[in-house]
Amino acid sequence: MAITPDTKNWTWVLDRACPDCGFDSAATRYEDIPALVRANAEAWSPVLTRPDVRVRPDEQTWSALEYAAHVRDVFRIFDVRLRIVLDETDPLFPNWDQDETAVAERYNEQDPAVVDAELRAAGAAVADAFEAVAPEFRVRTGRRSDGASFTVESLAKYFVHDPIHHLHDVSG
Repeated sequence: MAITPDTKNWTWVLDRACPDCGFDSAATRYEDIPALVRANAEAWSPVLTRPDVRVRPDEQTWSALEYAAHVRDVFRIFDVRLRIVLDETDPLFPNWDQDETAVAERYNEQDPAVVDAELRAAGAAVADAFEAVAPEFRVRTGRRSDGASFTVESLAKYFVHDPIHHLHDVSG
């Protein structure tokens, strides 16, 4: 069964708390983001050992394994985006279609133990990368093709909502 692609523009999470997961990017300090990422990456391990990890709760919702594989890839994508912002002047990020990736990479057929190890490694890498950015470089900018513009700081706050939100998705 195919999942309907998510076409929402989630940049609103930079301005107000998410009514679903409760995370408030605006109230989050940049300095806290690496620890939030590390804690989130570790919290996926018990999720990935569930006997129903591959079961979709309904036809429009990913399984816990699919969400975990997505979060792993979000960690990787934002690690790349951060490096691009730090290396280039106001770069345009390459597009990434998360739904296409889920299908092409067969998220629900991946080995949960491998996804767990890769998710934790990718989480540690992106947490380290954001942690290493000196305050004077947090104003550097990058853009998405839809026109959304981010500083390193707003990119970090926007990014960290995603894994937190998806952990909430699979915790209910």
